Amino acid sequence: MKQFAKIVLGLVLLIGVASCSNKNEPNYQYMPNMYEPVGYETYQGVDNGLFPQGTEAMLPAEGSISREWMPYEYDNSPEGKEMARIQPSPLDSLSMEVNLAKGKELYDVYCAICHGPKGKGQGTLVKREKILGVPSYDDAARNISVGSTYHTMYYGLNSMGSYASQMSSEEELWQVAEYVMKLKADLTK
Repeated sequence: MKQFAKIVLGLVLLIGVASCSNKNEPNYQYMPNMYEPVGYETYQGVDNGLFPQGTEAMLPAEGSISREWMPYEYDNSPEGKEMARIQPSPLDSLSMEVNLAKGKELYDVYCAICHGPKGKGQGTLVKREKILGVPSYDDAARNISVGSTYHTMYYGLNSMGSYASQMSSEEELWQVAEYVMKLKADLTK
């Protein structure tokens, strides 16, 4: 009988503890800071003592540049594009095969949808008439060079936007520019 009383008392205590719990909130928090963080609102001006003027996100220091990016020396103008036309590729010519292979991968992802896989201006969007007027790389009026191709990808031209933010480094832009020149050479044979 004593054993039965202990079991009943244990069940009553268990039911009592379980009935006091709230399923919407954790009863015990192992690390409360992980459950209830102190969140600072960006640009709210709350004086948290960490940053000047109470801001959370601040502008980068003046004159700083992103990692792996150097400022482009030519401006976004017709004169800048003409000056960029004579600019050679800074990539190592001994690793041309590697650069062309990487350039092809990037071209297939970013450029072939409009310019086509061979550079004839017949990409999927052109065939579906979503974009019109994409010229072939072998057009006589299309006097492109590796420097002008880089300039066009960096700033964009006409309905083509800039691809500088989509490539992860300056090197990738040059690899695509070299691959475009290879496509032009293949088309003009």
